[in-house]
Amino acid sequence: MKKTIIIVIVLLCALLSFVIWINTGDEKLGLSTEESAAVKVAKKPVIVLVIDSLMDHSLRRAINEGRAPALQFFFEHGHYQPEVVSSYPTMSVTIDSTLLTGTYPDRHRVPGLVWYNQNERRIVNYGSGKKEIAALGVRRAIKDSMYSLNQKHLDQRVKTVHEELDRRKKHSASINGLVYRGNHHHDLNVPPPVQRLRLMPEHMTVKGPAIFSFGRFAQLDPKNRHQRFWQGYGLNDQFTAQELSYLIRKNKLPSLTVAYLPDNDHSTHKKGPADISGLEKTDRQLQRILNAFDSWDAAAQQAVWVVMGDSGQTSIGRDQNKAVIRLHSLFKHYRIAKINKGPYEKDQLLFAVNDRMSFIYVLDQTIPAKDAAKPLLQDERVGFAAWKENGWVYVAAKHAANPLRFRPKGAYADQYGQSWAIAGDFSVLDLSASGHSLRYGNYPDALARLYGALHSHPGRYIIADAKPGFQFAGETSPTHPGGGGHGSLYKTDSLAPMIIIGAEKAPAHLRHIDAKDFFSKLVQ
Repeated sequence: MKKTIIIVIVLLCALLSFVIWINTGDEKLGLSTEESAAVKVAKKPVIVLVIDSLMDHSLRRAINEGRAPALQFFFEHGHYQPEVVSSYPTMSVTIDSTLLTGTYPDRHRVPGLVWYNQNERRIVNYGSGKKEIAALGVRRAIKDSMYSLNQKHLDQRVKTVHEELDRRKKHSASINGLVYRGNHHHDLNVPPPVQRLRLMPEHMTVKGPAIFSFGRFAQLDPKNRHQRFWQGYGLNDQFTAQELSYLIRKNKLPSLTVAYLPDNDHSTHKKGPADISGLEKTDRQLQRILNAFDSWDAAAQQAVWVVMGDSGQTSIGRDQNKAVIRLHSLFKHYRIAKINKGPYEKDQLLFAVNDRMSFIYVLDQTIPAKDAAKPLLQDERVGFAAWKENGWVYVAAKHAANPLRFRPKGAYADQYGQSWAIAGDFSVLDLSASGHSLRYGNYPDALARLYGALHSHPGRYIIADAKPGFQFAGETSPTHPGGGGHGSLYKTDSLAPMIIIGAEKAPAHLRHIDAKDFFSKLVQ
């Protein structure tokens, strides 16, 4: 038994931070035989490259130092938007759900990387870290990430860009995308080691776009060798680059291709947001993609490109004792549920940590949320705490004598055409107003994003958001002292650049929630 556990943990490490994901392994562009012949090739395809944790300052530095020629080419040939507002919490699964559905979590229903499913009375974890996954159960985490995320948790009432393009008789592709749901059925091809450990059922079918690729599990190019056990089974930049290059060389690009490059995120978490070594490596893969065309100029002429980040990162202090907000210590006077047991009847609180943001579930119905939030408001490292009450969202901070409260539809209007009823201390979320015109400061699109997170799933919970330099930790959640972290509402976590090449159009607003409509309009 002990040996089996060790094997599982080693396997988990090899699958990088997101464990094991998805596959459709036929050799005809991820399609069944009868569908392969029906793939529609676009005259001028749209290619979206999502670079995990791409940030404006690191992008500019890499270009200025001559360490990112491909990004420099895109930068010089396109329209640059340095600050596009992400979703919240600023974690990849929630962000990608927003990118593909054009909704915040109150509608797409993917609350974060880690959250508590009240209906099933358990923590959902799509892959936060090996210790936490080991505690929760590897098999359960694999099922959540490989199947439930797209097929069950992502609300069926919202439609992805893949589903909507299919309605328009336009085909699309997903390469290594965390969120990919579409209208086409794909049988997963499970690697033998995973089958032997019984971590996945022998047969599993998911719904994705017409062309679907995900590592060893969804290989388009039969010669792609960047999908071995020690390479995370293909969840890496090299695999993504070769798959996309294969479609380009075979002249098989559909109307829209969304390709995800994850490696920069790993480097930035470890070395901090000032580091550009990871971005330099990612750029080499972007060069491979551009080299698949006759020339780089031909690439810019023959396709529309969107090169973008998903979120930023914030530097975490080196002193772990100071930089890490340990929730069990902060709430030591409460009975805290174990993440892998229960919760039991006498448990009062449960934590679901998303790096620099955390859901704190108030299980004891006799405890008002505002009382449970008090320990957070006594810690200088916490930016704010927020909860729902009587139709209002309340947001409190240590520096403010009174909380802010707000709800949709009121006298105040923001730059995105959203209106709000607001009372209390505007400084809690760094808001300002000129008459009834609302402006955001350190927390971009704060009201809509926070409202979306607080209405993303059933339950009584508080949202805790850390100040720059700090992150939260539960029982076994990963920490990044001296490195980088994200998850929070703060601007350094929430803003990411976008380069648009080959089109004059831009999103209606510079937010990820507006990207789906933008991608759809780019498709001819």
